[in-house]
Amino acid sequence: MSFVRTYRKPKVFGFTVLGALVLGALAGWLGKGTWLAPILAKIGSTFTALLQLTVIPLVFTAIVVGIASLRNLGGGRTAARLGGKTFLWFAITSFIAVLIGIAVATILKPGNGLQIEPAAGAVDKLAKRASGSWQALLDNLVPTNIFSAFTEGDVLQVVFIAVLVGFAAYALGDKAAPFTNLVRSFFEIVQRVVGWIILLAPIGIFGLIGNAVASYGNSFVKPLFSLILAVYLGTALVLFVVYPVLLKFVGKTSPVEFFRKAGTALQFAFVSRSSGATLPLSRKAATDLGVPTEYANFAVPLGTTTKMDGCAAVYPAVATIFIANLFGIQLSVWQYVGIVLVAVFGALATAGTTGWYTMLTLTLSVIGLPPAVIATGVAVVYAIDPILDMMRTATNVAGQITVPVLVARSENLIEEPAAPAEKDLVNA
Repeated sequence: MSFVRTYRKPKVFGFTVLGALVLGALAGWLGKGTWLAPILAKIGSTFTALLQLTVIPLVFTAIVVGIASLRNLGGGRTAARLGGKTFLWFAITSFIAVLIGIAVATILKPGNGLQIEPAAGAVDKLAKRASGSWQALLDNLVPTNIFSAFTEGDVLQVVFIAVLVGFAAYALGDKAAPFTNLVRSFFEIVQRVVGWIILLAPIGIFGLIGNAVASYGNSFVKPLFSLILAVYLGTALVLFVVYPVLLKFVGKTSPVEFFRKAGTALQFAFVSRSSGATLPLSRKAATDLGVPTEYANFAVPLGTTTKMDGCAAVYPAVATIFIANLFGIQLSVWQYVGIVLVAVFGALATAGTTGWYTMLTLTLSVIGLPPAVIATGVAVVYAIDPILDMMRTATNVAGQITVPVLVARSENLIEEPAAPAEKDLVNA
C-alpha cells in the first residue's frame, strides 16, 4: 500500500493532525518575534483561503441536493416532518447550551475586577462595523440580486436561495431531474476538491496553530484567562456531556462510537475554525453513524449554516456576562431572558465567517448595553477570538452531527452499519 493511500486513512490522518498541532505550537513558541512567525502566518492564511473558496458552492449544492433527495425517504409529509424535527432539535439544543453558558459564567464570574484597556484603534474599527440586529437579519435575508449573494459570499442569502431552489426541484420531481443531476454532479466535484484541500490540513494546521502561539503567547491570554476558561468549560459541557447524553438516551447511539466516527471532523473543525470547510467530514460522520445519505445531505449542510451551539449559544452568553462584569454592570432577570431568546431564535444570524461577531453584538444590543460598552467590550474579546473560536467551532460541528442522528432515530431511519472496510478521506 502506497504512502498516499495510507495517509488518507482517517486514523492515520487523525494522528498526523495531532502531530501537526504539537509541532505547530512548538514552532510558534520558538518563532515568536523571528523570521519564522510571518511564514507560519502565510501558511495558515493560505490554507484558510483555500477552505473559504469552497464554502459557498459547497453549501449551495449540498442543500439543493439534500432537499431534492428527501423525496427518496417518502412523500411531502415525511419531508416536512423531518424538516420540522430538525429545526425543533436545533432550538432545544441551543436552549440547553445557552443555559449552560449562563450558568458557567454566573458561577465563574469572568471579568470581575479585571482592568483592561483595548487599543483605541481597535475600538474605533469595531464601532464602525455593522452590529447584529433583527432588522439587519431580515433585511439581509433576501438578496436583491441572485448573483451578488454568491459573488459577495453572503452565506445566509445563499442558504435562502438554496432552500427555495431545493424545494422547487423537490416539487417538480422528474421535470427537474436534469437540473438536480447537474447540481449533484457539481456537488460531487466540489466535495472532491474539498477532499484534496483537507489532505493539506496538517500543513495548514501547523501554520494556523504556530501563528496563534507566535502572535498571542501569554501577553494577552493571561488577563483574559477567566473568559477563556468559561468559554472552554461551557462548550466542553455541551460537547462532552449534553450531546453524549442525548445520543445515548434519545439517539440510542453509543457516545464512544460517536466520538470514534466523528473524531476526525471534530479535530479538523477545532484547528480550521470553519464549520463550512468541515462539512464533508461532518456529513461522512453522520452517515457512518447510520443517518441515511438523503437526510444527511439535507440536515448537515443546513446545520452547518444555522446550528452553532458554540458560537450562537454558549459564547454569546459567557461573553455578554464577561463584558457586563468588566464594566460593573448588574444584569437583570429580563436581560438573562433576552440572552436566552437571542440564542434560540437568532441562530440564522451566525451564518458566515463573522457569525460570532453578529451574534454577540446582537445579544449585547438586545439586552440594552450602551454602545460605548459594546464597542469596548467586543474589542477586548476580539483580541483572543482565534483561541476561543477553535473550541466554539468543534462544538458547532458536534451539534451538526448529533441532531441528524437524533432525528433519524426518532423516524426509525438509522441504518446500522456492518463494519465496512475503512475508506479514505477523499473517496469516502
